[in-house]
Amino acid sequence: MKRVLRWAPMAAAVWFAVCGTAAAKVPAAEADRLGKDLTCMGGEKAGNKDGTIPEFSGKWLDFPPNIKYTPHVGEFPPDPYADEKPLFTISQDNVAKYADKLSEGQKALLAKYPKTFHMNVYPTHRDFRYTDAVCAAAKKNALNAEMVDDGKTPKDAVMGAPAFPITKSGVEALSNNMLSARAYTEDTLRDTADVLSSGVIVWGRQRNTNLSLVNDPKNVGKPLEGIMAYTMNSTLLPERDKGTINLAIEPSSYAKGSRLAWMYDPGTRRVRQLPEFGFDQPIGGTGGKLTIDSDRLFNGSPERYTWTLLGKREMYIPANTYKINGKGIKYADLIKPGVPNPDYLRWELHRVWVLEGKLKEGYRHVYGKRVLFLDEDTWMSVMSDFYDSRGKLWQYAFINYYYAPDIHAWQAGTSFYFDLNSGGYVGYNLFQERDRAPVLNKGDLKPEMFTPEAARAMGQ
Repeated sequence: MKRVLRWAPMAAAVWFAVCGTAAAKVPAAEADRLGKDLTCMGGEKAGNKDGTIPEFSGKWLDFPPNIKYTPHVGEFPPDPYADEKPLFTISQDNVAKYADKLSEGQKALLAKYPKTFHMNVYPTHRDFRYTDAVCAAAKKNALNAEMVDDGKTPKDAVMGAPAFPITKSGVEALSNNMLSARAYTEDTLRDTADVLSSGVIVWGRQRNTNLSLVNDPKNVGKPLEGIMAYTMNSTLLPERDKGTINLAIEPSSYAKGSRLAWMYDPGTRRVRQLPEFGFDQPIGGTGGKLTIDSDRLFNGSPERYTWTLLGKREMYIPANTYKINGKGIKYADLIKPGVPNPDYLRWELHRVWVLEGKLKEGYRHVYGKRVLFLDEDTWMSVMSDFYDSRGKLWQYAFINYYYAPDIHAWQAGTSFYFDLNSGGYVGYNLFQERDRAPVLNKGDLKPEMFTPEAARAMGQ
């Protein structure tokens, strides 16, 4: 209990989370705080006492007027903070000074690569906001949504926003992460770099398309039900896997439905339904460093873990990461042995929710424990520490999010997954050397494009 209260002075919320009180909708007086002393996502609007975290301004819905940007065409995001310099740098030499604001994975990475990894810390910005429609959906959810079916169903929730902006439990926080406002349609030609401990790089490439029905602007505020999202991945590299297509359909309730998946095999030219797709199955081309459910740090059914909300904490996280997701970066400059070039990374001090998942008795998973760090302003998991079945820290990962005016929300850019035992890592969702960045909210993807028949036609 001492650890929780040290991280989060909001003792009432933490007490509910730790003691496992049933998840429920909040009273109108509490929901009315959204948009006042809380942001519409439930974050604290005020800055911190030290002034190192500013007050939420939400002054921009699009980029600042001086920045030209064409949405929905895959233009690389310009950097509104390009002229800023780091305030200071965290390295293994001074890590003790900042240890209370670092995760165990960050400290392990600094210790393992003292000569090649450091963290450049920049001024913190909270300048972008969600649309009024998304904020209205979040407030509606605060008043009406409640978690049922052992954390598998956000009952009476609406689409377009997290179901629990004022959160009382671990499963609510996890649901927020998966239902955070994001792209409706997404089309990305992306590269994967599996960097071995020797420094050798094994390259992969995929075309990834996503259709998120819950984020369709026409559906914002409507009841959350039925299919949540569709995903299609077509493999271009490595050559031995070229032509393989994976298709997945995600339900909005894991109690009323389950994830369905199919694979097109170019060798047999047939589509077969997969008996299981998710959990700790490895993602192809990552050398086993990514499981299917560690994409975006967690996805899928929560059923195998007991989720506990440990409270809120100030931490250095990747934020406003336009530089690394910008145009013209050469992979040879970014992808280095052991760790990526740290000078392309941007770290800021933010408040995050700390969410712990412990593997339930009788369930199987390669991760015995996982700790997720969710940004208070977005509910997106930006970092995670992964532990093995013996409780030993094994992996650390982070996602470089950036605000995209195409979607009026934050987009998951390039991410990195580190194996702290072997010394290898994966650079995931790389697109810096491609002709275009992710094409967001173009609105050209339809459900009929995500069927086994469509996968077969694409393969042939």
